[in-house]
Amino acid sequence: MKISTKDRAVLRRLAEKQAAIASLPVHKEKAGLWRDLNGLRSTRPMVAISQVCWNEMNINDELTTQCEDEFCRGIELSLLGAIYVHKHFPVDSVWENSYIINPVIHDSGFGVKTEEAVIDQAAGDIKSHGYIPQIKDEADIAKIKDPVIRYDRDETMKRHNAVHDIFGDILDVKTGWINTAWFAPWDVLVQWWGAQEVLLDLVLRPELVHMAMDRLVNAYIARLEQWENLGLLSFGNGNYNTGSGGLAYTDELPQKDFNPVHVRPCDQWGCAAAQIFSEVSPEMHEEFALQYEKRWLKKFGLTMYGCCEPLHNKIAILKTIPNLRKISCSPWCKLDKAVAQIGTDYVLSVKPSPAIFAEDRWNPEAARRAIRTILDQTRGCHVEIIAKDLSTMRGQPRRLWEWAAIAMEEVKHF
Repeated sequence: MKISTKDRAVLRRLAEKQAAIASLPVHKEKAGLWRDLNGLRSTRPMVAISQVCWNEMNINDELTTQCEDEFCRGIELSLLGAIYVHKHFPVDSVWENSYIINPVIHDSGFGVKTEEAVIDQAAGDIKSHGYIPQIKDEADIAKIKDPVIRYDRDETMKRHNAVHDIFGDILDVKTGWINTAWFAPWDVLVQWWGAQEVLLDLVLRPELVHMAMDRLVNAYIARLEQWENLGLLSFGNGNYNTGSGGLAYTDELPQKDFNPVHVRPCDQWGCAAAQIFSEVSPEMHEEFALQYEKRWLKKFGLTMYGCCEPLHNKIAILKTIPNLRKISCSPWCKLDKAVAQIGTDYVLSVKPSPAIFAEDRWNPEAARRAIRTILDQTRGCHVEIIAKDLSTMRGQPRRLWEWAAIAMEEVKHF
């Protein structure tokens, strides 16, 4: 890769800013607090922000790129984003003195393509989806194939070496092998089946649904086994999210017999979610989702369950998950009921409603009250508060900045 003098200078300047941020002692402190939380010995609730509406965040050109080369612009944007977060809403995020290059991995997919009608709802990537069923009978289930994985080592090393040449003397340039995998087969199946159609078929054609879930989970596991055999996994203890939850720092992973040459799923965090099952009974959730998801989850050293689906009526079945450590408490969860069943046995991954950011007028005191309510309801528990699914700030990014400051004030004085 030929990198221009201008692009090199831009990236080196940003790398120096990130290195300065990473050198601050607070990051080691926060990493330790995440370890304590994930080890069920927390001293205060932790706060994280994910899924930011970046299309509304660019104020005073803080996210405007200057690089001419497309590859360099991608690096520039990631560095700009990290610097922006630290400046405006750092919460309990951790910065390390490193830059991660993603490996180039080719995945053939599951063999079924999603067909849909889409309606844009806002600037950015928020859309309404109407899925056109691709699975209608048993013959269609046979279309679900095991993915074929191919690792492009040459292209990965070319990118790694290019970035290392630009600022490897400033940041530790690493290849970011797969350290966790989002596992939500129902998110995929509903796109192939149709939301209304598949929920009806839980009753009308249950055997067909069972066949589809069995085939799809087997395909996911086939992909995982290829990742492992190709040496694409990295141990699960670090600066990335645990499913829909907070950071993965832990002193329980990797396993004691860990071999860095051959990382296994048991050295990582696992997760699962069945968001379309928000109104499905615990019995049907167990039958059509959890019994299959546990085939995946049992392979991992620590696990998290859930995302947007309310789980307060399903805690009993979740307790059967191997190595479960975190349970998602979405905005639709009845938090008091969840707390009564979870206690201090697991981390409560609480997601406040993001609707407060989308109101006509920003109300910081209402935001503070909502956080205080969460803290009061979860007193004595192990808690992370995750602001996510942030689709709009109504063009006012300071709403998120103020929410972050309020949340940190409240948890530090809790």
